Amino acid sequence: MFRFNIRPPPKPPVSRTIDMLSNRQTLISAYRSFDILTAVFSFALAGWVTHSIQNGDLSIYAYLDMRMKAQNVGLFLLFIYLWQFIFLESALYRSRRLSTRREEVYDLLKATSKGTLLLCIASLAFNITMITPLFILLFWASTSLICLSGRLFLRRLLEWLRLRGRNIRNMLIVGTNERAVRLCRNIESRPELGYRLLGYVDGDWRGNGVFQKTGYPIISDFENFPAFLRANAVDEVILCLPVKSFYDQICSISHTCEEQGILVRYLTNLFDTKLARVKADHIEGEPVICQYTGSIEGWQAGIKRLCDIVFSSMLLLGLSPLLLLIALVVKITSPGPVLFVQERIGLNKRRFPCYKFRSMVSDAENRQAALESLNEVSGPVFKIENDPRITDIGRILRKTSMDELPQLINVLKGEMSLVGPRALPVRDYNGFREDWHRRRFSVRPGITGLWQVSGRSSVSFERWMELDMRYIDQWSLWLDARILAQTIPAVLRGTGAC
Repeated sequence: MFRFNIRPPPKPPVSRTIDMLSNRQTLISAYRSFDILTAVFSFALAGWVTHSIQNGDLSIYAYLDMRMKAQNVGLFLLFIYLWQFIFLESALYRSRRLSTRREEVYDLLKATSKGTLLLCIASLAFNITMITPLFILLFWASTSLICLSGRLFLRRLLEWLRLRGRNIRNMLIVGTNERAVRLCRNIESRPELGYRLLGYVDGDWRGNGVFQKTGYPIISDFENFPAFLRANAVDEVILCLPVKSFYDQICSISHTCEEQGILVRYLTNLFDTKLARVKADHIEGEPVICQYTGSIEGWQAGIKRLCDIVFSSMLLLGLSPLLLLIALVVKITSPGPVLFVQERIGLNKRRFPCYKFRSMVSDAENRQAALESLNEVSGPVFKIENDPRITDIGRILRKTSMDELPQLINVLKGEMSLVGPRALPVRDYNGFREDWHRRRFSVRPGITGLWQVSGRSSVSFERWMELDMRYIDQWSLWLDARILAQTIPAVLRGTGAC
């Protein structure tokens, strides 16, 4: 029979100020007041700087003497209210104990950007002359910098308090398997998170005894779990049980915690996947856990798409004389259409027409079957260095990669990206034998990529697939920029082109 005699250790003597900082409601009120004052100060600062530049008078009195319409005062008060609403909807007032600094910075910048965009819309809708592009820039920079500095300072202060026994939360781990033990050790290694582990909850199964090495006992079984919660201070419960074998126990523990108002956390990797990441989301109010492997998402994906649109438009416009010249030369030097349009596999295996300047004879695809025995590369792809179907001008176009310039149209349409895995024909896709190769289709194909800057046709098929997986798993805007910078030297060298 389990005896419930767990009691938290006595709190160290601290000042009244520190007690207030440990109180969550006090912190939330302080956060909200700080954000309002920051918005008001930043608005005034941006207005003063803008007014001083426009009128050539740096005097603060001249700015304060400026009259404001009653309508603008009302709009400003409404803006402050919506500013708070945006911060609330961005989850900036919930507990950030388990969030990384990077996540908190991202959420804050997203909120200040939304608020600044709201200010832009108001200025256009109500013709507020004071709100200029300089005003907008100053307001966004000021609010972002001040709010970010305040939150990072308070985050560090809370970590300092937790290391000294304040703002502590008592936690139970349900399960004694390897995942539970790994979680226990991870929490122990981060004392600044402010968690006090009480022990484990489990049934008769005791595993391989690895949990005993952590120094925490099994302090309750499933049957006595409700009584334990009634008798002890427990803030959070983490479920580490395998769902298939312990579904009934998990449901019972969840309902018990719900009844007593105790926070429950689940390990989201329910199926022990190796590569996939998970995140929480909602579908029409229903909470769901998303499992995904593609890393191109969120605001960075939006920037990537914006860059695709801007640069493909600029290149199509700037290179239009060259494109017309190539089209004319292709038409004159060999019979057939100027463009070679081939069905290829895109994002999530969607098929799309891929455009290239024709570099082969017009019936090249019909003649491919007769040349299969001459294929010089491994895997399902088809390449011949001295392909007899290539025209004289086509050989030059391929060597310089100018045959791929029409793919900028595919980029502009959203079927491709400037950087990504190479778009493969349907014939090559049908030859895939390993499912892990198909993960390359979880992102948009690109005109250039790691494969192109690493040797193109001289790279083996397996190495090619590994490069695609590396691109997906390590993707960032910086990686795209590096690949684009390396593409021009690779094209000039002509390494592996055929």
